[in-house]
Amino acid sequence: MGKITFFEEKKFQGRCYNCSSDCADLHTYFNRCSSIRVESGVWVIYEKPNYKGFQYVLSPGEYADNQQWMAFNDNVKSCRTVYGSAWKLRLYERPDFGGQMVECSDDCPSVYDTYKMREAYSCVVTDGAWVFYDLPNYRGHQYLLERGEYRQHGDWGASSPGVGSFRRITEF
Repeated sequence: MGKITFFEEKKFQGRCYNCSSDCADLHTYFNRCSSIRVESGVWVIYEKPNYKGFQYVLSPGEYADNQQWMAFNDNVKSCRTVYGSAWKLRLYERPDFGGQMVECSDDCPSVYDTYKMREAYSCVVTDGAWVFYDLPNYRGHQYLLERGEYRQHGDWGASSPGVGSFRRITEF
């Protein structure tokens, strides 16, 4: 398992909470989260309880303020660890696995430049865990995709079918 520490204040100050397992509701441990230290594992933190809302994928390291993990606010209400050792996905340009399909097993900084796909409506993750970004070069909103079928972009939490880039979660 991994280990993550949440701090209420920037630069690892104030009340803190150490966590080493998935937690669907963190609100009883702290009021806000302004810095995080990930000692081990790869973690997904969510702005709402029960693994809902915007999500941020954090590798081991120190995040002295919420800008460093590209958060929109200081809300961190749930978290979980991510696992994977092999990576493979199929990306489709239409819902329900229709249209052009590309198979991927590596990171992609620009879906359009690499595959000439402007939109990705559905996806099948056969191996590993992936992070989709709505902008190229690993920017914008993040969406965690683990093994499974995503028949439409809303299944992975996106409000539009634009996938600008994606990468494998490889650090454990």
